[in-house]
Amino acid sequence: MGRVTSRRRVVRIVDGVASEPVDTLAAEEPLEIRVNGRPLVVTMRTPGDDFDLAAGFLVSEGVVRRARDIAGIRYCAGATADGVNTYNVVDVVLSAGVAPPDPSLERNFYTTSSCGLCGKASLDAVRTVAAWSVRDDPIRLDPEVVSTLPDTLRTAQRVFDRTGGLHAAGLFSAAGRLHCLREDVGRHNAVDKVVGWALRDGRLPVRDTVLMVSGRASFELVQKAVMAGIPALAAVSAPSSLAADLAADAGLTLIGFLRGSSMNVYAGAHRLLRRDRSELPA
Repeated sequence: MGRVTSRRRVVRIVDGVASEPVDTLAAEEPLEIRVNGRPLVVTMRTPGDDFDLAAGFLVSEGVVRRARDIAGIRYCAGATADGVNTYNVVDVVLSAGVAPPDPSLERNFYTTSSCGLCGKASLDAVRTVAAWSVRDDPIRLDPEVVSTLPDTLRTAQRVFDRTGGLHAAGLFSAAGRLHCLREDVGRHNAVDKVVGWALRDGRLPVRDTVLMVSGRASFELVQKAVMAGIPALAAVSAPSSLAADLAADAGLTLIGFLRGSSMNVYAGAHRLLRRDRSELPA
């Protein structure tokens, strides 16, 4: 398997004085995801938790819903012309009776680590019908607990401490307990890895949880949360307008600019409790 980090000599200039230390960088390599032996997509990712990434991607695309929908996942031996296994190609074998991805989802060019939507045939292809509704999820969130999530997420990031170059996604309980954390150069990949972990652990739909992400909340991240049955998404930065629209339409609680004790709630504010434990207005 590829390395999560790599070492590179750099020129560092401080107050006009140059030195040549060795820096640690987050690794970025392509991953080709195949389904039943047929190429589906290539995404740039940080190696590690590749099976979770592939499984989570298929949840987001509406291909699988339960762990039993996947018969197996493996790295492809002989991925190169000379037969070398690069650990950059995975094949997901669907169980009997599970329909393969619609041909319209196949992408002939890669998705970058910063934009999982690149290469989509149309926005309509993203608006996949969700298997579960998050609108009626009874989760209630204490703002004081929510305000602790970014620090908990940051503390749990092992690779970020060495590189400073990775996004993270964490799945939390309403009480602030961290269930799963994944890191990647791409926000959408980190979320797919969390969703894939939940799928393979038999946890979908992931009720009564909050998905915490570093960076901003894009339309795609909201869509991935909805597809996994996660009722709340929190981000340290801003959401896009389309992300807020989708959250409101789906009944998902969307929190942005979560920094310290302050936050903006863009949708689903009724799930946040006041100091007197009463609910905020919808």
